[in-house]
Amino acid sequence: MKLSDRYLKIVEWSEEDKCYVGTCPGFFHGGVHGPNEVKVYAELCQAVEEHIEFSEREGLSLPPPTNREYSGKFMLRVGPSLHKAVAVRAMRVGQSLNAYCQSVLKAAVL
Repeated sequence: MKLSDRYLKIVEWSEEDKCYVGTCPGFFHGGVHGPNEVKVYAELCQAVEEHIEFSEREGLSLPPPTNREYSGKFMLRVGPSLHKAVAVRAMRVGQSLNAYCQSVLKAAVL
């Protein structure tokens, strides 16, 4: 496994830019773009490799890996009033707090 495999690489269509945009969130800002998805991915992989080489050459530390397994659990801290409001909303729709939060998060990101 190469060191660059530790970092998540995303290529997606940008309606705003009318092309594919490749990014590596949590690793470096910016990215690459172009009309061909496969070529954008290859250029993104090359950019990540070059960034790693530059960081190592300059003695800069690399960020924590982003391409990893996720447990499916995370803790979210909110104030007591928001906690109560969300719990009440969950009860009103007949769901557990966990199920309700999952549905709200899923609707927000997918």
